[in-house]
Amino acid sequence: MSINALNPNLPVPPSGWRQTAIPLPPSGGFGEVLREAVSEVDNLNLDAGQKVKGLVEGNGTDVHDAMIAVEKADLSFQLMLQMRNKVVQAYQQIAGMQF
Repeated sequence: MSINALNPNLPVPPSGWRQTAIPLPPSGGFGEVLREAVSEVDNLNLDAGQKVKGLVEGNGTDVHDAMIAVEKADLSFQLMLQMRNKVVQAYQQIAGMQF
């Protein structure tokens, strides 16, 4: 690994220059993203439940479609659970810091 020397010939921005922030798409922030993710997991769970119900009632639902829906719901729930665990772990690390 090589470390390059500092280049003293880099241009210096003018004194009145301000860096402008890149505009982000309108969103509600972290809470909104979290709410949408939980809603998506819930929708997958409801879809799996409907497909299993259709399979049990004999409404023509394919066994493969029901199993795929159940696995999608299971995987999305496991992912959400792991994300929650990481957030809790990060919070606990921050709470344990001494300032």
